[in-house]
Amino acid sequence: MPPVRLSYALLFVYALWASAVARPFTVVAYNVENLFDLDGVAAYAEYQPALYTPAHALTKLQNIARVVARFEGGRGPDVLMLAELEVDSTPGKTPPDYDAFLARYAGVKLADMLGAKFGPEIADLPAEALLLKALADAGMTGYHVVIGDNVTAAGSERKQEIKCAVFTRFPVKRSISHPTLNARAILEVQVEVDGAPLYLFANHWKSGASDPETEATRVANAQTLRTRLDELLRADSNADIIIGGDLNSQYNQKQRFPKMKVTGINDTLRSQGNELAVRGAQRDLYNLWYELPAEQRGSDTYRGEWGTLMHLIISRGLYDYRGVQYVDNSFTVAKFAGLNVDDLGLPVRWSGTGPNGGGFSDHFPIAARFTTVTDGRTDRWLALRSPSADQPGDGAPVKIGYGALDLAKVALTADKLPAGASLRDAVNLGKIVRVEGVVAAGPRLAVEFHGETYDVFSHDEALRKKLRADFKAGERVRFYGELGQYRERWQFVIQDAAWVK
Repeated sequence: MPPVRLSYALLFVYALWASAVARPFTVVAYNVENLFDLDGVAAYAEYQPALYTPAHALTKLQNIARVVARFEGGRGPDVLMLAELEVDSTPGKTPPDYDAFLARYAGVKLADMLGAKFGPEIADLPAEALLLKALADAGMTGYHVVIGDNVTAAGSERKQEIKCAVFTRFPVKRSISHPTLNARAILEVQVEVDGAPLYLFANHWKSGASDPETEATRVANAQTLRTRLDELLRADSNADIIIGGDLNSQYNQKQRFPKMKVTGINDTLRSQGNELAVRGAQRDLYNLWYELPAEQRGSDTYRGEWGTLMHLIISRGLYDYRGVQYVDNSFTVAKFAGLNVDDLGLPVRWSGTGPNGGGFSDHFPIAARFTTVTDGRTDRWLALRSPSADQPGDGAPVKIGYGALDLAKVALTADKLPAGASLRDAVNLGKIVRVEGVVAAGPRLAVEFHGETYDVFSHDEALRKKLRADFKAGERVRFYGELGQYRERWQFVIQDAAWVK
Protein backbone atom coordinates (compact mmCIF):
# COMPACT_ATOMS: atom_id res chain seq x y z
CA MET A 1 0.00 0.00 0.00
CA PRO A 2 2.71 2.59 0.74
CA PRO A 3 3.98 2.53 -2.88
CA VAL A 4 0.43 3.25 -4.11
CA ARG A 5 0.10 6.21 -1.77
CA LEU A 6 3.44 7.46 -2.99
CA SER A 7 2.38 7.23 -6.64
CA TYR A 8 -0.81 9.19 -5.89
CA ALA A 9 1.27 11.79 -4.12
CA LEU A 10 3.60 12.07 -7.07
CA LEU A 11 0.67 12.45 -9.45
CA PHE A 12 -0.80 15.16 -7.26
CA VAL A 13 2.52 17.02 -7.16
CA TYR A 14 2.84 16.67 -10.93
CA ALA A 15 -0.68 18.07 -11.45
CA LEU A 16 0.14 21.06 -9.28
CA TRP A 17 3.39 21.60 -11.14
CA ALA A 18 1.69 21.36 -14.55
CA SER A 19 -0.97 23.87 -13.60
CA ALA A 20 1.63 26.18 -12.11
CA VAL A 21 3.66 26.38 -15.30
CA ALA A 22 0.65 26.83 -17.62
CA ARG A 23 0.98 30.10 -19.49
CA PRO A 24 -2.39 31.73 -20.21
CA PHE A 25 -2.47 34.55 -22.76
CA THR A 26 -4.80 36.53 -25.02
CA VAL A 27 -4.65 37.05 -28.78
CA VAL A 28 -6.42 40.09 -30.25
CA ALA A 29 -7.06 40.84 -33.93
CA TYR A 30 -7.80 44.51 -34.59
CA ASN A 31 -8.28 46.53 -37.77
CA VAL A 32 -7.44 50.03 -36.54
CA GLU A 33 -8.90 51.80 -39.60
CA ASN A 34 -5.99 53.55 -41.27
CA LEU A 35 -3.38 54.45 -38.69
CA PHE A 36 -1.12 56.83 -40.61
CA ASP A 37 2.17 58.46 -39.69
CA LEU A 38 2.99 62.16 -39.94
CA ASP A 39 5.70 62.37 -42.60
CA GLY A 40 3.38 64.41 -44.82
CA VAL A 41 3.27 61.77 -47.56
CA ALA A 42 -0.06 59.91 -47.78
CA ALA A 43 -1.87 58.15 -50.60
CA TYR A 44 -5.28 58.82 -49.04
CA ALA A 45 -6.62 62.38 -49.29
CA GLU A 46 -8.00 62.45 -45.74
CA TYR A 47 -4.51 61.81 -44.33
CA GLN A 48 -2.75 64.68 -46.08
CA PRO A 49 -1.19 67.20 -43.65
CA ALA A 50 -3.97 69.75 -44.04
CA LEU A 51 -6.55 67.28 -42.70
CA TYR A 52 -4.47 64.91 -40.56
CA THR A 53 -2.40 66.75 -37.99
CA PRO A 54 -0.30 65.64 -35.00
CA ALA A 55 -3.36 66.38 -32.84
CA HIS A 56 -5.45 63.99 -34.94
CA ALA A 57 -2.78 61.29 -34.75
CA LEU A 58 -2.55 61.71 -30.97
CA THR A 59 -6.29 61.20 -30.56
CA LYS A 60 -6.27 58.13 -32.76
CA LEU A 61 -3.22 56.57 -31.10
CA GLN A 62 -4.47 57.17 -27.58
CA ASN A 63 -7.91 55.80 -28.47
CA ILE A 64 -6.38 52.61 -29.85
CA ALA A 65 -4.37 52.29 -26.65
CA ARG A 66 -7.51 52.78 -24.55
CA VAL A 67 -9.15 49.84 -26.32
CA VAL A 68 -6.08 47.60 -26.11
CA ALA A 69 -5.75 48.40 -22.39
CA ARG A 70 -9.12 46.75 -21.76
CA PHE A 71 -7.41 43.38 -22.10
CA GLU A 72 -5.54 41.62 -19.29
CA GLY A 73 -6.43 44.19 -16.67
CA GLY A 74 -4.66 47.03 -18.43
CA ARG A 75 -1.57 45.03 -19.32
CA GLY A 76 -2.75 44.44 -22.88
CA PRO A 77 -2.76 41.15 -24.83
CA ASP A 78 0.45 39.20 -25.38
CA VAL A 79 -0.35 38.99 -29.10
CA LEU A 80 -1.86 41.85 -31.08
CA MET A 81 -2.50 41.19 -34.77
CA LEU A 82 -3.09 44.49 -36.54
CA ALA A 83 -4.42 45.60 -39.92
CA GLU A 84 -4.38 49.00 -41.66
CA LEU A 85 -1.13 50.54 -40.52
CA GLU A 86 0.30 52.85 -43.17
CA VAL A 87 3.22 51.64 -45.23
CA ASP A 88 6.01 54.09 -44.37
CA SER A 89 6.54 56.30 -47.43
CA THR A 90 9.80 57.71 -46.05
CA PRO A 91 11.59 54.75 -44.47
CA GLY A 92 15.07 55.01 -43.01
CA LYS A 93 18.08 53.24 -44.49
CA THR A 94 17.97 50.57 -41.77
CA PRO A 95 15.00 48.86 -40.08
CA PRO A 96 13.74 50.70 -36.99
CA ASP A 97 15.21 49.74 -33.62
CA TYR A 98 12.04 49.94 -31.54
CA ASP A 99 13.74 49.32 -28.19
CA ALA A 100 16.20 52.12 -28.88
CA PHE A 101 13.32 54.36 -29.93
CA LEU A 102 11.43 53.73 -26.67
CA ALA A 103 14.60 54.33 -24.65
CA ARG A 104 15.28 57.59 -26.50
CA TYR A 105 11.81 58.96 -25.70
CA ALA A 106 11.36 57.29 -22.31
CA GLY A 107 11.14 60.63 -20.52
CA VAL A 108 8.79 62.23 -23.04
CA LYS A 109 5.07 61.51 -23.34
CA LEU A 110 3.51 60.98 -26.74
CA ALA A 111 1.32 64.02 -26.12
CA ASP A 112 4.46 66.16 -25.93
CA MET A 113 6.09 64.42 -28.90
CA LEU A 114 3.04 65.30 -31.00
CA GLY A 115 2.68 68.67 -29.33
CA ALA A 116 5.36 71.15 -28.30
CA LYS A 117 8.24 68.81 -29.20
CA PHE A 118 6.95 67.86 -32.63
CA GLY A 119 9.52 68.23 -35.38
CA PRO A 120 11.06 66.49 -38.42
CA GLU A 121 12.54 63.63 -36.37
CA ILE A 122 9.18 62.68 -34.87
CA ALA A 123 7.36 63.32 -38.14
CA ASP A 124 9.59 60.71 -39.75
CA LEU A 125 8.58 57.93 -37.31
CA PRO A 126 6.48 55.11 -38.80
CA ALA A 127 2.94 54.47 -37.59
CA GLU A 128 3.90 51.32 -35.65
CA ALA A 129 6.53 53.22 -33.65
CA LEU A 130 3.99 55.84 -32.65
CA LEU A 131 1.55 53.12 -31.61
CA LEU A 132 4.24 51.33 -29.62
CA LYS A 133 4.86 54.59 -27.74
CA ALA A 134 1.12 55.11 -27.14
CA LEU A 135 0.90 51.62 -25.63
CA ALA A 136 4.00 52.21 -23.49
CA ASP A 137 2.60 55.49 -22.17
CA ALA A 138 -0.52 53.57 -21.14
CA GLY A 139 1.57 50.99 -19.26
CA MET A 140 1.62 48.28 -21.96
CA THR A 141 5.24 47.35 -22.54
CA GLY A 142 7.45 44.46 -23.59
CA TYR A 143 6.27 44.18 -27.18
CA HIS A 144 8.35 42.99 -30.10
CA VAL A 145 7.14 44.61 -33.33
CA VAL A 146 6.99 42.73 -36.62
CA ILE A 147 5.68 44.45 -39.74
CA GLY A 148 4.75 43.07 -43.12
CA ASP A 149 6.72 43.97 -46.23
CA ASN A 150 5.03 45.97 -48.96
CA VAL A 151 5.14 43.19 -51.53
CA THR A 152 2.41 41.72 -53.73
CA ALA A 153 2.21 38.73 -56.04
CA ALA A 154 2.93 38.87 -59.75
CA GLY A 155 -0.05 40.26 -61.65
CA SER A 156 -1.07 42.69 -58.90
CA GLU A 157 -2.20 46.10 -60.05
CA ARG A 158 -0.16 48.12 -57.54
CA LYS A 159 1.58 48.04 -54.22
CA GLN A 160 -0.48 48.64 -51.10
CA GLU A 161 -0.67 51.75 -48.95
CA ILE A 162 -1.42 49.86 -45.72
CA LYS A 163 0.11 46.79 -44.11
CA CYS A 164 -0.28 44.18 -41.38
CA ALA A 165 1.72 44.05 -38.15
CA VAL A 166 2.13 41.82 -35.13
CA PHE A 167 2.97 43.11 -31.64
CA THR A 168 3.93 40.27 -29.31
CA ARG A 169 5.66 39.75 -25.99
CA PHE A 170 6.79 36.26 -26.99
CA PRO A 171 10.26 35.75 -28.48
CA VAL A 172 10.12 36.02 -32.27
CA LYS A 173 11.97 33.19 -33.96
CA ARG A 174 11.16 34.00 -37.58
CA SER A 175 8.97 36.19 -39.77
CA ILE A 176 8.06 35.98 -43.45
CA SER A 177 5.90 38.18 -45.69
CA HIS A 178 3.99 36.12 -48.25
CA PRO A 179 3.10 38.18 -51.35
CA THR A 180 -0.47 37.71 -52.49
CA LEU A 181 -2.59 39.06 -55.33
CA ASN A 182 -3.88 42.65 -55.03
CA ALA A 183 -3.83 42.62 -51.22
CA ARG A 184 -1.54 43.19 -48.29
CA ALA A 185 1.23 40.62 -47.84
CA ILE A 186 0.26 37.86 -45.40
CA LEU A 187 2.58 38.21 -42.42
CA GLU A 188 3.77 34.95 -40.85
CA VAL A 189 5.40 35.26 -37.43
CA GLN A 190 6.74 32.25 -35.57
CA VAL A 191 6.98 32.88 -31.83
CA GLU A 192 8.01 30.71 -28.92
CA VAL A 193 5.61 30.33 -25.99
CA ASP A 194 7.43 28.72 -23.07
CA GLY A 195 9.51 26.71 -25.52
CA ALA A 196 6.57 25.74 -27.75
CA PRO A 197 6.40 27.02 -31.36
CA LEU A 198 3.31 29.01 -32.31
CA TYR A 199 2.66 30.24 -35.85
CA LEU A 200 0.76 33.53 -36.28
CA PHE A 201 -0.63 34.66 -39.63
CA ALA A 202 -1.78 38.30 -39.88
CA ASN A 203 -4.02 38.91 -42.90
CA HIS A 204 -5.82 41.66 -44.76
CA TRP A 205 -7.40 40.25 -47.90
CA LYS A 206 -8.91 42.12 -50.82
CA SER A 207 -11.98 44.22 -49.95
CA GLY A 208 -15.52 43.75 -51.24
CA ALA A 209 -16.94 40.77 -49.37
CA SER A 210 -20.27 40.82 -51.22
CA ASP A 211 -18.78 41.38 -54.69
CA PRO A 212 -18.54 38.21 -56.84
CA GLU A 213 -15.95 39.88 -59.10
CA THR A 214 -13.46 40.52 -56.29
CA GLU A 215 -14.02 37.09 -54.75
CA ALA A 216 -11.57 35.66 -57.28
CA THR A 217 -8.86 37.83 -55.68
CA ARG A 218 -9.81 36.62 -52.20
CA VAL A 219 -9.58 33.06 -53.50
CA ALA A 220 -6.02 33.89 -54.57
CA ASN A 221 -5.32 35.41 -51.14
CA ALA A 222 -6.70 32.29 -49.47
CA GLN A 223 -4.59 30.08 -51.70
CA THR A 224 -1.43 31.93 -50.69
CA LEU A 225 -2.24 31.20 -47.06
CA ARG A 226 -3.45 27.63 -47.65
CA THR A 227 -0.27 26.72 -49.54
CA ARG A 228 1.87 27.79 -46.61
CA LEU A 229 -0.41 26.05 -44.08
CA ASP A 230 -0.17 22.82 -46.04
CA GLU A 231 3.62 23.02 -45.86
CA LEU A 232 3.53 23.43 -42.10
CA LEU A 233 0.90 20.74 -41.57
CA ARG A 234 2.72 18.22 -43.75
CA ALA A 235 5.73 18.66 -41.49
CA ASP A 236 3.58 18.49 -38.33
CA SER A 237 -0.14 17.76 -38.63
CA ASN A 238 -0.68 19.14 -35.12
CA ALA A 239 1.23 22.39 -35.57
CA ASP A 240 -0.12 25.23 -33.43
CA ILE A 241 -1.41 27.91 -35.83
CA ILE A 242 -3.53 31.03 -35.31
CA ILE A 243 -4.87 32.86 -38.37
CA GLY A 244 -6.08 36.37 -37.64
CA GLY A 245 -7.07 39.60 -39.30
CA ASP A 246 -9.44 41.13 -41.80
CA LEU A 247 -10.22 38.51 -44.44
CA ASN A 248 -12.91 40.72 -46.00
CA SER A 249 -15.11 37.62 -45.98
CA GLN A 250 -18.06 36.53 -43.90
CA TYR A 251 -17.52 33.40 -41.82
CA ASN A 252 -20.36 31.82 -43.87
CA GLN A 253 -19.39 33.44 -47.17
CA LYS A 254 -20.45 30.47 -49.29
CA GLN A 255 -23.90 30.33 -47.68
CA ARG A 256 -24.42 34.08 -47.56
CA PHE A 257 -23.53 34.61 -51.22
CA PRO A 258 -24.64 31.45 -53.05
CA LYS A 259 -23.82 32.96 -56.46
CA MET A 260 -20.15 32.67 -55.54
CA LYS A 261 -19.34 29.16 -56.71
CA VAL A 262 -15.89 29.17 -55.08
CA THR A 263 -15.12 31.26 -52.03
CA GLY A 264 -11.77 32.08 -50.53
CA ILE A 265 -12.52 31.49 -46.87
CA ASN A 266 -14.74 28.39 -47.05
CA ASP A 267 -13.63 26.55 -50.20
CA THR A 268 -9.96 27.44 -50.59
CA LEU A 269 -8.83 28.09 -47.03
CA ARG A 270 -11.35 25.50 -45.75
CA SER A 271 -12.41 27.43 -42.66
CA GLN A 272 -15.41 25.65 -41.13
CA GLY A 273 -17.62 25.38 -38.06
CA ASN A 274 -17.56 21.77 -36.88
CA GLU A 275 -15.34 21.94 -33.80
CA LEU A 276 -14.97 18.20 -33.37
CA ALA A 277 -14.08 17.69 -37.01
CA VAL A 278 -10.63 19.24 -36.57
CA ARG A 279 -9.58 16.02 -34.85
CA GLY A 280 -9.87 14.23 -38.18
CA ALA A 281 -7.66 14.38 -41.24
CA GLN A 282 -9.84 16.49 -43.54
CA ARG A 283 -10.89 19.60 -41.59
CA ASP A 284 -7.83 21.07 -39.94
CA LEU A 285 -9.14 24.61 -39.29
CA TYR A 286 -11.94 25.89 -37.04
CA ASN A 287 -13.38 29.40 -37.25
CA LEU A 288 -14.00 30.82 -33.79
CA TRP A 289 -17.07 32.78 -34.93
CA TYR A 290 -18.98 29.52 -34.40
CA GLU A 291 -18.29 29.82 -30.67
CA LEU A 292 -20.98 32.52 -30.46
CA PRO A 293 -24.75 32.22 -31.00
CA ALA A 294 -25.61 33.19 -34.58
CA GLU A 295 -27.33 36.42 -33.52
CA GLN A 296 -24.15 37.59 -31.76
CA ARG A 297 -21.82 37.13 -34.70
CA GLY A 298 -20.74 40.55 -35.85
CA SER A 299 -17.77 42.91 -35.56
CA ASP A 300 -18.54 45.43 -38.33
CA THR A 301 -21.63 46.76 -40.08
CA TYR A 302 -22.67 47.46 -43.65
CA ARG A 303 -26.02 48.78 -44.80
CA GLY A 304 -28.01 47.70 -41.79
CA GLU A 305 -26.37 44.28 -41.41
CA TRP A 306 -23.71 42.84 -39.15
CA GLY A 307 -20.58 41.49 -40.77
CA THR A 308 -17.79 39.19 -39.67
CA LEU A 309 -14.86 40.45 -41.71
CA MET A 310 -12.46 40.04 -38.79
CA HIS A 311 -11.45 36.47 -37.99
CA LEU A 312 -9.56 34.23 -35.61
CA ILE A 313 -9.17 30.75 -37.08
CA ILE A 314 -7.23 27.99 -35.31
CA SER A 315 -5.62 24.70 -36.29
CA ARG A 316 -6.23 21.25 -34.82
CA GLY A 317 -3.00 21.48 -32.83
CA LEU A 318 -4.64 24.03 -30.53
CA TYR A 319 -6.99 21.29 -29.31
CA ASP A 320 -4.35 18.72 -28.37
CA TYR A 321 -2.24 18.51 -25.19
CA ARG A 322 1.06 19.64 -26.62
CA GLY A 323 2.39 23.18 -26.69
CA VAL A 324 -0.37 25.80 -26.93
CA GLN A 325 -4.06 25.04 -26.40
CA TYR A 326 -7.23 27.04 -27.04
CA VAL A 327 -9.33 27.96 -24.00
CA ASP A 328 -12.77 26.59 -24.87
CA ASN A 329 -15.48 29.20 -25.55
CA SER A 330 -13.18 32.14 -24.85
CA PHE A 331 -13.76 33.88 -28.20
CA THR A 332 -15.30 37.34 -27.83
CA VAL A 333 -16.07 40.55 -29.71
CA ALA A 334 -14.48 43.46 -27.86
CA LYS A 335 -17.34 45.92 -27.37
CA PHE A 336 -16.67 48.28 -24.47
CA ALA A 337 -19.62 50.39 -23.38
CA GLY A 338 -18.80 54.07 -23.12
CA LEU A 339 -15.68 53.61 -25.22
CA ASN A 340 -15.85 52.12 -28.73
CA VAL A 341 -19.63 51.45 -28.89
CA ASP A 342 -22.19 54.05 -30.01
CA ASP A 343 -25.84 54.48 -28.99
CA LEU A 344 -26.85 51.76 -31.44
CA GLY A 345 -24.31 49.26 -30.15
CA LEU A 346 -22.22 49.74 -33.30
CA PRO A 347 -18.52 50.54 -33.71
CA VAL A 348 -17.56 54.17 -33.12
CA ARG A 349 -15.51 54.63 -36.23
CA TRP A 350 -12.66 57.09 -36.67
CA SER A 351 -13.31 60.59 -37.98
CA GLY A 352 -10.81 63.36 -38.68
CA THR A 353 -13.47 66.01 -38.11
CA GLY A 354 -12.49 68.97 -35.97
CA PRO A 355 -9.09 70.02 -34.62
CA ASN A 356 -8.46 66.71 -32.82
CA GLY A 357 -10.64 64.14 -34.59
CA GLY A 358 -12.39 61.40 -32.67
CA GLY A 359 -13.53 57.80 -32.64
CA PHE A 360 -11.87 54.43 -32.89
CA SER A 361 -12.43 52.07 -35.83
CA ASP A 362 -15.13 50.72 -38.11
CA HIS A 363 -14.30 47.26 -36.72
CA PHE A 364 -14.54 45.92 -33.20
CA PRO A 365 -11.48 43.93 -32.15
CA ILE A 366 -11.97 40.20 -31.62
CA ALA A 367 -10.11 38.15 -29.03
CA ALA A 368 -9.54 34.64 -27.72
CA ARG A 369 -7.67 33.04 -24.83
CA PHE A 370 -5.00 30.37 -25.02
CA THR A 371 -2.74 28.54 -22.58
CA THR A 372 0.25 26.24 -22.62
CA VAL A 373 -0.05 22.56 -21.73
CA THR A 374 2.76 20.28 -20.64
CA ASP A 375 1.55 16.75 -21.45
CA GLY A 376 3.27 16.69 -24.82
CA ARG A 377 0.50 14.51 -26.28
CA THR A 378 -1.01 14.88 -29.72
CA ASP A 379 -3.32 11.89 -29.26
CA ARG A 380 -5.43 13.48 -26.52
CA TRP A 381 -8.00 16.19 -27.19
CA LEU A 382 -9.39 19.10 -25.22
CA ALA A 383 -12.79 18.24 -23.71
CA LEU A 384 -15.38 20.66 -25.13
CA ARG A 385 -18.43 21.84 -23.21
CA SER A 386 -20.68 22.53 -26.18
CA PRO A 387 -18.86 21.90 -29.46
CA SER A 388 -20.42 23.45 -32.54
CA ALA A 389 -21.46 21.04 -35.28
CA ASP A 390 -22.07 21.54 -38.98
CA GLN A 391 -24.57 24.38 -39.39
CA PRO A 392 -25.89 24.44 -42.93
CA GLY A 393 -28.36 27.30 -42.35
CA ASP A 394 -29.43 29.76 -45.01
CA GLY A 395 -26.60 32.25 -44.62
CA ALA A 396 -29.03 35.04 -43.76
CA PRO A 397 -27.24 38.10 -42.35
CA VAL A 398 -27.91 39.35 -38.84
CA LYS A 399 -29.89 42.56 -39.14
CA ILE A 400 -29.24 45.53 -36.89
CA GLY A 401 -32.35 46.10 -34.80
CA TYR A 402 -32.97 49.72 -35.74
CA GLY A 403 -36.75 49.46 -35.55
CA ALA A 404 -36.72 48.16 -31.97
CA LEU A 405 -34.76 51.08 -30.49
CA ASP A 406 -36.32 53.41 -27.92
CA LEU A 407 -35.58 56.47 -30.04
CA ALA A 408 -36.94 59.01 -27.57
CA LYS A 409 -34.59 57.66 -24.92
CA VAL A 410 -31.36 57.63 -26.92
CA ALA A 411 -31.82 60.50 -29.37
CA LEU A 412 -29.86 63.74 -29.18
CA THR A 413 -32.06 66.83 -29.52
CA ALA A 414 -31.19 70.37 -30.52
CA ASP A 415 -31.99 71.68 -27.04
CA LYS A 416 -29.27 69.45 -25.59
CA LEU A 417 -26.57 71.16 -27.64
CA PRO A 418 -24.76 74.13 -26.08
CA ALA A 419 -25.88 77.50 -27.44
CA GLY A 420 -24.09 78.22 -30.70
CA ALA A 421 -22.44 74.81 -30.78
CA SER A 422 -22.34 72.88 -34.02
CA LEU A 423 -23.57 69.33 -34.21
CA ARG A 424 -20.71 68.67 -36.62
CA ASP A 425 -18.23 67.28 -34.12
CA ALA A 426 -16.51 63.92 -34.20
CA VAL A 427 -17.91 63.06 -30.76
CA ASN A 428 -21.44 63.15 -32.22
CA LEU A 429 -20.83 60.80 -35.15
CA GLY A 430 -23.01 57.71 -34.88
CA LYS A 431 -25.45 59.41 -32.54
CA ILE A 432 -29.17 59.34 -33.28
CA VAL A 433 -30.58 62.84 -33.61
CA ARG A 434 -34.19 63.99 -33.45
CA VAL A 435 -34.37 66.27 -36.47
CA GLU A 436 -37.00 68.99 -36.82
CA GLY A 437 -36.14 71.17 -39.78
CA VAL A 438 -36.96 72.41 -43.26
CA VAL A 439 -36.31 70.47 -46.45
CA ALA A 440 -33.58 72.27 -48.40
CA ALA A 441 -33.91 73.24 -52.05
CA GLY A 442 -31.64 71.63 -54.64
CA PRO A 443 -30.96 68.29 -56.35
CA ARG A 444 -29.86 66.55 -53.13
CA LEU A 445 -32.32 65.42 -50.52
CA ALA A 446 -31.25 67.59 -47.59
CA VAL A 447 -32.59 69.34 -44.50
CA GLU A 448 -31.82 72.60 -42.74
CA PHE A 449 -31.28 71.82 -39.05
CA HIS A 450 -29.70 73.81 -36.25
CA GLY A 451 -28.45 76.44 -38.69
CA GLU A 452 -26.69 73.96 -41.01
CA THR A 453 -27.55 71.82 -44.04
CA TYR A 454 -27.36 68.01 -43.88
CA ASP A 455 -27.93 65.41 -46.58
CA VAL A 456 -30.69 62.90 -45.85
CA PHE A 457 -30.07 59.29 -46.85
CA SER A 458 -31.28 55.73 -46.33
CA HIS A 459 -29.64 52.44 -47.33
CA ASP A 460 -33.13 51.08 -47.98
CA GLU A 461 -33.81 52.00 -51.62
CA ALA A 462 -37.59 51.84 -51.26
CA LEU A 463 -37.49 54.10 -48.20
CA ARG A 464 -35.12 56.47 -49.98
CA LYS A 465 -37.56 56.83 -52.89
CA LYS A 466 -40.42 57.44 -50.49
CA LEU A 467 -38.46 60.14 -48.70
CA ARG A 468 -37.80 61.90 -51.99
CA ALA A 469 -41.50 61.76 -52.84
CA ASP A 470 -42.71 62.91 -49.42
CA PHE A 471 -40.09 65.56 -48.50
CA LYS A 472 -40.86 68.75 -50.46
CA ALA A 473 -38.51 71.73 -50.51
CA GLY A 474 -39.52 74.35 -47.94
CA GLU A 475 -41.71 71.98 -45.92
CA ARG A 476 -41.09 71.25 -42.25
CA VAL A 477 -40.23 67.63 -41.48
CA ARG A 478 -39.55 65.53 -38.41
CA PHE A 479 -37.53 62.32 -38.28
CA TYR A 480 -34.75 60.52 -36.46
CA GLY A 481 -31.42 60.21 -38.22
CA GLU A 482 -28.02 58.75 -37.44
CA LEU A 483 -25.39 61.46 -37.82
CA GLY A 484 -22.66 60.46 -40.26
CA GLN A 485 -20.33 61.59 -43.01
CA TYR A 486 -19.92 60.44 -46.57
CA ARG A 487 -17.13 61.84 -48.70
CA GLU A 488 -16.70 64.77 -46.35
CA ARG A 489 -20.43 65.64 -46.50
CA TRP A 490 -22.48 65.53 -43.31
CA GLN A 491 -25.68 63.53 -43.40
CA PHE A 492 -28.52 62.05 -41.43
CA VAL A 493 -29.05 58.38 -42.23
CA ILE A 494 -32.60 57.14 -41.68
CA GLN A 495 -32.06 53.49 -40.88
CA ASP A 496 -35.68 52.34 -40.58
CA ALA A 497 -39.10 53.50 -41.78
CA ALA A 498 -40.15 53.79 -38.13
CA TRP A 499 -37.65 56.65 -37.78
CA VAL A 500 -39.84 58.98 -39.88
CA LYS A 501 -42.56 60.70 -37.89
